[in-house]
Amino acid sequence: MQLVDIGANLTHDSFDRDRDAVLARARDAGVSQLVITGASREHSPKALALAQAHPGLLYATAGVHPHHAVEYTEECDAEMRALHAHPEVVAVGECGLDYFRDFSPRPAQHKAFERQLQLAADLATAGTPKPLFLHQRDAHDDFMAIMRGFEGRIGPAVVHCFTGTRAELFDYLDRDWYVGITGWLCDERRGKHLRELVPHIPAERLMVETDAPYLLPRSLTPMPKDRRNEPAFLPHIVAELARDRGEPVDTTAAATTHAARAFFGLPSPA
Repeated sequence: MQLVDIGANLTHDSFDRDRDAVLARARDAGVSQLVITGASREHSPKALALAQAHPGLLYATAGVHPHHAVEYTEECDAEMRALHAHPEVVAVGECGLDYFRDFSPRPAQHKAFERQLQLAADLATAGTPKPLFLHQRDAHDDFMAIMRGFEGRIGPAVVHCFTGTRAELFDYLDRDWYVGITGWLCDERRGKHLRELVPHIPAERLMVETDAPYLLPRSLTPMPKDRRNEPAFLPHIVAELARDRGEPVDTTAAATTHAARAFFGLPSPA
């Protein structure tokens, strides 16, 4: 079984002490490729550097999360465009809107999101298109309105770490967007509705991710003492996802891996 973790925050400082061991455990668990999330001016270059240090295993995104939207200046835009000149950077983002925490003012979130969608549109126009790695929390209507402004100008998109409603899911699927599922599914308190929704996601639009070090699956046994999530736990998420979809684990694993490689343009490992 080969899996692709489409969202791991391996530049997080909690991995500084044992990052190589984390990657070794991931490979041993069957995670053959990982996309490292770039979500700020600080961490997007770090994600690229990690990908360059581990060719064929790691890839990166480059973008600015809505929590950091206030840092999206002209200089930041130039930095993001320079990062996207590298082939190891395989998606624009993490970008989007987050009204749950509002760590950045909403006008700043809108501007940063629009600037990154414009970046994606410019890459497509230049003949070097890259898909979008999107974030949306408690901001669906504004999120959809901004995305509609770029219809026909951008390529594929994945709504990463989907935790939303049935209506939100079908809005995404109606636009042929991809959906990323995390260990939120394994949370008996918050994930019940998600278990009922995942069977509706077409196999060719379904991808999996840990969002490590966040969202440690609550059903994991034994629990790590430091409560840190890591990519080696991705098979646990896939097993629960397969159960909820009513299909064999190998079927879910193969489908999500195929979808991820097609979406990000990843080669099959040698």
